[in-house]
Amino acid sequence: MADNSSSKAEDTASDSVEAAKNASDKKEKLADQVMQNPQVLAALQERLDNTALTPSSYIETLPKAVKRRIDALKQLQVKCAHIEAKFYEEVHDLERKYAALYQPLFDKRREFINGEAEPTDAESEWHSENEEEEKLAGDLKNVVVIEEKAEAEEINVKGIPDFWFTIFRNVDMLSELVQEYDEPILKHLQDIKVKFSEPGQPMSFSLEFHFGPNDYFSNTVLTKTYKMKSEPDKTDPFSFEGPEIVDCDGCTIDWKKGKNVTVKTIKKKQKHKGRGTVRTITKQVPNDSFFNFFNPIKVSGDGESLDEDSEFTLAADFEIGHFFRERIVPRAVLYFTGEAIEDDDNFEEGEEGEEEELEGEEEGEEEEDAESDPKKDSSQPAECKQQ
Repeated sequence: MADNSSSKAEDTASDSVEAAKNASDKKEKLADQVMQNPQVLAALQERLDNTALTPSSYIETLPKAVKRRIDALKQLQVKCAHIEAKFYEEVHDLERKYAALYQPLFDKRREFINGEAEPTDAESEWHSENEEEEKLAGDLKNVVVIEEKAEAEEINVKGIPDFWFTIFRNVDMLSELVQEYDEPILKHLQDIKVKFSEPGQPMSFSLEFHFGPNDYFSNTVLTKTYKMKSEPDKTDPFSFEGPEIVDCDGCTIDWKKGKNVTVKTIKKKQKHKGRGTVRTITKQVPNDSFFNFFNPIKVSGDGESLDEDSEFTLAADFEIGHFFRERIVPRAVLYFTGEAIEDDDNFEEGEEGEEEELEGEEEGEEEEDAESDPKKDSSQPAECKQQ
């Protein structure tokens, strides 16, 4: 009886081994069939690649002691960001210092533009690259236009007419903001100044637009103040890349009656529900104008996020403020003549030209390879009240 039981046990064990072997064979065959499927292989490869190329997945594999050291490095990086913020605060102090040195030159520029003073012969001496061609052209004109010259001498042109308005017209970023009805107002623009915040005050800069007497508003100065922040964000300190504009304040424009170009009056008909009578009402609605620049969108102080359009408008406003501060005001004459714009265009074209040339060389190399190997395929003024 015992022998019979032992025999049965052996048979059962043998059957189990055989079944396990058969199951293993089936799995291997199934695995072989799956691995022969190119789509499955591609999916597996992509998953492996993504896993290998993700830095966070690599960090997760590191020992706990190494992760602890990495956390210490991040602490050091935060301290570096705070030192960098202090660096930019000192840069702002330097900007303020040198702004005071530039200002006498900008004051003289304003005098020449507005005809308040005439440059001396020494101040107006300038040798251009095309001096010889200009001299030849001038000699020819002197021979041909004696009478016209006599007439021209009788015309008394004051300063440099439409200096700032011409800059607005030349620079695409600004001309896009200017409407036809803005142009007569901008022709009264006499100067643009940049003022930096005083020591000890929050970092900011103001743009001052000085206007001569005009029929549109009584302000002599319109201001726009940009508030800046130079400290790492507590929730995301590694995103710090220097001072950024965080908000801006405009000013109230004291428009004369019927001259406000930032609004337009429309007529609307209303029908009485009961009597059926119709009446016409007039209402004012916002109007596109450069002078909306002085009535900016306000950043919400309660932490509410702006909608996408408002964020885009605010970002564009900040960019324009930087452009006035860093480019237009310091280099005004070059934007008036167009030389600054041509320099930018030439630089961009040069880069593209180099890229095209390199591409051409690469194509040439490929063609040569194909031929050699046939197997290869081929501070704020009182006149303007802050809002």
